[in-house]
Amino acid sequence: MQLVVCEKPSVGATLAKALGAADHKNGYIEGDNIIVSWCIGHLVELASADCYDERYKKWNIDDLPIIPQEWQFIVSAGKNEQFEVLRSLMNDSRVTEVVNACDAGREGELIFRLVYNKIGCTKPIKRLWLSSMEEKAIVTGFSDLKDGKEYDNLYRSALCRSKADWIVGINSTRLFSKMYNKKLNVGRVQTPTLAILLDREKAIADFQKEKYYTVKLKTDGLDAVSEKITDNGEAKRIAGECGGKTATVKSVKTERKTVNPPKLYDLTTLQRDANRLYGYTAQQTLDYTQSLYEMKLCTYPRTDSSFLTDDMGETAEKTAETVMKSLPIFEGIDFAQDTTKLLNSAKVSDHTAIIPTLSVGSIYLSEVPNGEKNILFLIACRLLCATSTPYIYDTVTAEIECNGISFTAKGRTVISEGFKAIENAFKQKQKCKDESADNAEEPALSLTEGQTIMGVSSDVCENYTQPPKHFTEDTLLSAMERAGTENITEEVERSGLGTPATRASIIEKLTKSGFVTRDKRNLLVSAGGSDLISFMPEIIKSAKLTADWENKLSLMAQGKFTEQQFMADIERLVCDIIAQARSEYDESKVASFSGEAFGTCPRCGRNILKTPKAYSCENKACGFAIWKQNKFFQNARKELTDDMVKKMLSKGKVAVSGLYSQKSGKTYDAVISLDDTGKYVNFKLEFPAKKTGKKGR
Repeated sequence: MQLVVCEKPSVGATLAKALGAADHKNGYIEGDNIIVSWCIGHLVELASADCYDERYKKWNIDDLPIIPQEWQFIVSAGKNEQFEVLRSLMNDSRVTEVVNACDAGREGELIFRLVYNKIGCTKPIKRLWLSSMEEKAIVTGFSDLKDGKEYDNLYRSALCRSKADWIVGINSTRLFSKMYNKKLNVGRVQTPTLAILLDREKAIADFQKEKYYTVKLKTDGLDAVSEKITDNGEAKRIAGECGGKTATVKSVKTERKTVNPPKLYDLTTLQRDANRLYGYTAQQTLDYTQSLYEMKLCTYPRTDSSFLTDDMGETAEKTAETVMKSLPIFEGIDFAQDTTKLLNSAKVSDHTAIIPTLSVGSIYLSEVPNGEKNILFLIACRLLCATSTPYIYDTVTAEIECNGISFTAKGRTVISEGFKAIENAFKQKQKCKDESADNAEEPALSLTEGQTIMGVSSDVCENYTQPPKHFTEDTLLSAMERAGTENITEEVERSGLGTPATRASIIEKLTKSGFVTRDKRNLLVSAGGSDLISFMPEIIKSAKLTADWENKLSLMAQGKFTEQQFMADIERLVCDIIAQARSEYDESKVASFSGEAFGTCPRCGRNILKTPKAYSCENKACGFAIWKQNKFFQNARKELTDDMVKKMLSKGKVAVSGLYSQKSGKTYDAVISLDDTGKYVNFKLEFPAKKTGKKGR
């Protein structure tokens, strides 16, 4: 009997149905000669540091580096019941082999193997490798199960990645948190990602806006512009001398340009487009696409490939036809289907590109949630565009002279809309605004060399140089994908910061930790994020470091790099981080990183920081502090709030109601003002005179 282990109950139900298993038990589904069960995500994880030694419960720099010699694993909190179900099933005498049906990738391999090894199971492993949850694909996959040993290297690379993240995270977080008296979560991917964001913020902050001018010549069918002019007077002079004059076309250059159809979606490009067109975060897009996958409406989402295998031509053709017939949004759109350009087995790693499945022909769109529906439409549109023809147009550049000054006019003539017709029709129906698209409406130019243009008008236009733009999730994903990849070998399947499957979670961690905030679609670095990066050594915030990791992990999965080499490199890295951080330690930064800035110190003008016990000046020599537990507010039976402190610091006083009088036993309202002696911070009460008088009509 086979025991099939997948990641989620929903996936287990789909597999069981395809395999004819229908007897639902507690934590599994049984059929003839087959049992299907699941892990509920990570059932087993690396143990925390204090599991190795009790003293690690307290954070101490002298205990670093913490590097386990014998790694320990524990059952994840709250998941012991399902773990025991799998233990019982793996030890069941009826089970002769175990099928790893977890997601077909590095993380799925890790999830299964950790459970299998923790239980101590020794039964043979078979591997199910699916890119689609359609019944036909499942049945085909089970008819071609692989020997689990073929994926040993993939498991080793997954385990090494997990151990390396543990070592770097545990040691770096404890090190910098203790050094700077503040909980600082340091990660080998999130820290360099934060550094990329901060570099852009600095570039924007340091940008010096410069004014410049251009002169425009206009007449019917002509819009020509001069080169940049720095002096306004000069621009006005040129405009004055050209207005009403005759211009001559000195040259006309026509160049035909061809834009090939886009490739099919990998996860990163799908996330980028969904962010740009719908405003979805990378995590939302991954969640929606994973949901579509489990609904059997698209292929496996966590892929870095933008091609299909050579044997999928017929599948692609049928899918494109089904999309056209079944999804009303594409009604009336014409396209020339050519699937040959989608096929390249050599460029498919673990999984093919993301495309819809044939199941889209049998769904009720009204039953598909809106987020999933938009992503399905986007994936379907990309399939149709990718099988279409190129967008072809002519660019026309004309040099025009007026009164000895050279002007340039540009135009565009579309020869063939190709895939752009599908893309533009889709965006129009979906009412998507794509500000980054090449939508420049350049008029068609019908000019000939030597032609004269009578009575042109001229205007001066004032312009400014533009700073770099803030990162959005679209542009950050692109930057993460490219980061540190200059020296990466072509053998590597994944490169840059993180992988397609993990980049979304990295961005979410940065926002949830407070290091990054979202302002509409822009990602901005918070003061805390800026502080963190300012004292991180280069070795930990370098994108090259994690790209190098991905290089080695990918080679390990191919059997070309050993886990012993990799872990030795990680141990050296952690020791280098600790040594470099200690050598660059700046005691003056300790105060400024020990709390949240709340205002300006009335004594010295430095920042007031919120710490667990007080609102105090970052300059310890100053000594200004408003203690959270002080007799004045305790006697008044009033809690000192952040808002009250901010008002006292900014205005010197704050109006407070409901203060308790110990003398009368009653409550009263008053204005509390700061009374700073230079040594002690006291408070004074003011009682504004009550307004009297009758209201007039």
